[in-house]
Amino acid sequence: MNDALDSKTSGRGAPDEGAVKPGSALFSMCLALTLVTASMSSPYLALPDLAADLNASTASLTWIVDGYVLALAGLVLPLGALGDRIGRRTMLIAGTVVLGASAFAAAESSGTTALITWRAVMGVGAAMIMPGTLSTITAVLPDAQRQKGVAAWAACAAVGMVLGMLATGVLLRWFTWRSVFVSGGVAALGVGLAAAFLAPETKSEHRRRFDVGGAVCTALAPAGLVYALIEGNDAGWGRPVVLVAMAVTVVAGAAYVVLGMRTEDPLLDPRLFRNQGFRAGAVALTVQFMAVFGFFFVGLQYLQLVLAYSPLKSALALVPVAVVVAVVSEVAPRLAVRAGMRTVLIGGLGLLGAGLLTLSFIDIDSGYLPFLGSLVLAGPGIGLTGVVGTSAITGSLPRDQQGVASAMNDVTREAGAAIGIALTGSLFAGHYRSSLPDLSRLPEPAAEVVRHSPVGGLEVAGRIGPQGALLATSVKEALMKGMSVALASVAAVIAVAACLLVRTPQRPAPPD
Repeated sequence: MNDALDSKTSGRGAPDEGAVKPGSALFSMCLALTLVTASMSSPYLALPDLAADLNASTASLTWIVDGYVLALAGLVLPLGALGDRIGRRTMLIAGTVVLGASAFAAAESSGTTALITWRAVMGVGAAMIMPGTLSTITAVLPDAQRQKGVAAWAACAAVGMVLGMLATGVLLRWFTWRSVFVSGGVAALGVGLAAAFLAPETKSEHRRRFDVGGAVCTALAPAGLVYALIEGNDAGWGRPVVLVAMAVTVVAGAAYVVLGMRTEDPLLDPRLFRNQGFRAGAVALTVQFMAVFGFFFVGLQYLQLVLAYSPLKSALALVPVAVVVAVVSEVAPRLAVRAGMRTVLIGGLGLLGAGLLTLSFIDIDSGYLPFLGSLVLAGPGIGLTGVVGTSAITGSLPRDQQGVASAMNDVTREAGAAIGIALTGSLFAGHYRSSLPDLSRLPEPAAEVVRHSPVGGLEVAGRIGPQGALLATSVKEALMKGMSVALASVAAVIAVAACLLVRTPQRPAPPD
């Protein structure tokens, strides 16, 4: 699927060796991936400002973050397949235009509905960009360099998230949250130009019929699940619309399997999951991204609302874990060769789960050092799982199926992120509200603001005089309760995933 390369216009055969500079192509693709992941994480540090400026509830904040990720998760497979047909670089550059234009539009949003909508359109642009990054890298790089290229790609996926938050922290020191989206639009323009000048055009050699049924199913299944998780907690699990969303998830998932078994050229053949290496990589990456993005949603609120860190200081507080991830990502391929894929994946998930579980025990008086210790414990797990999980998928398939491998890497990451944000956001919001003290002494509008979100609760506490200090402490304690339950639940999911990998072989089976 990925062998047909041409650095100019056609998709027939490999390009002339002198025409393709693998280093330049790798740089431009890693830059594009960094844009995608930075755009995913950049709103996190702006959530308190968004809550105050747009009067956004916790559910609305969840949708602002998850709208982008959900669009990306649902469309990455069909848009990746379309890119295989018309050219991956062409699709990527078009995606930078869509992402950039919608980012500029998001900066002009006057309410949460408009912002959620434009964030979703940004996700569409990201879904046009992301599939071509890994498939171009695996196609352009020589076999001897491909594993290093995959490791660099996986490292950029993790480091880009922290870079996005660092940029947000810097911008919010002098400007409003709108500047975050303006800078994202400018960055998208730069990425598009880099791809145009540095990356070759790549296409699939084989013209395949587009799998409409698979595209619909892979979009509906995660969308239904995320909607049910967010709205079920906010409005009630028994509401008909929530039950319908759950039913859509089940039906779409089952239909994907049935249609995929009957379709000659499915977007993602469900039979691939019989391959143990492929399946192990998919499980590990889904759970890893679920944990990382779930942590961002609740952990950054601890830094900003409990420790009273500025956005920039909060971003800098995460730099140590980014350094750990980058270093471990470099050694992960060698460690997998020595210790075995199964050992590294289970060990990586174990470290990640242990870090989040430890983090769930901190309280409002813990300070930064226990928080940092938990992150440093989780960091190696992120690096090991990300690189080895990616290699497990790409190494399980032959070279002409690397487009499928790339698509699977993309969809597992984004589906995991979307589910993680929805799950942790839902658990956090529910337990925050249930842990608040009796608010009957407050006027009902003020009490509703407190229930709305921790940001609202702290704003009310700052306006009610001597009783405000007691309310602020109660709000922070409720925040910590919600964070504790959310992170402990994610750690439990990680433990289950690690158990599922026990029978994974130490070495992936050689591709057919």
